[in-house]
Amino acid sequence: MTSPFATIAILLSVAVSESLGGPETILPTKSTDETTEAAWDYSFSISTYLVQHARDYADPIFTADHDWLHLEARYNYEAIKTASLWLGYNFSAGEKLSFEATPMIGAVFGDITGVAPGYTISITYEPIEFFTQGEYFFDGAIQAGNFFYSWSELSYSPARWLRIGLVVDRTKAFGSDLDIRRGPLIGFKYKKLDLSTYWLSPGSRDATFVFAVTSDF
Repeated sequence: MTSPFATIAILLSVAVSESLGGPETILPTKSTDETTEAAWDYSFSISTYLVQHARDYADPIFTADHDWLHLEARYNYEAIKTASLWLGYNFSAGEKLSFEATPMIGAVFGDITGVAPGYTISITYEPIEFFTQGEYFFDGAIQAGNFFYSWSELSYSPARWLRIGLVVDRTKAFGSDLDIRRGPLIGFKYKKLDLSTYWLSPGSRDATFVFAVTSDF
């Protein structure tokens, strides 16, 4: 049996050996594949619609992106009390003039039920940006319920934290006979938070204010 003094001597000799350049313990490191693997990007937005002579409502949207894969969930987008789940493919091109697009397919269920091919497209030539999102809804109940939805923005950014422009919206979510609405927009950006305000059909009976908050994480 080794005496306590012998054990202490052995430990001291190991310490001296390492201090003089002896062998060092090498800790395992993560593989290159793990460290370079693309991460998930998430976004959550909620748009509050204040509709004149109609019901106010909120439209939350959650997205998750991993390389080419795009997942999305919406509520109150196609119609009130209606949700939709989406699967899409991301691709982009260009640098100074950049183009990003995501073709998607969605399942819609709730007050209306059906399927919808859709898209999101963004074209940027700083400080100008064009963004459009649309879908064609195929009603599972009646063909007369089929409809094309779209939301398009053209904006100019005089500063990194500010953008101004115009929006055009086409939807049946308001429950109104007026399908197409236009109006000004103004947006502010702080770090990963975007705040935007839209005024659809200003001066009309269906005038609507939209306050949108988007957070990326």
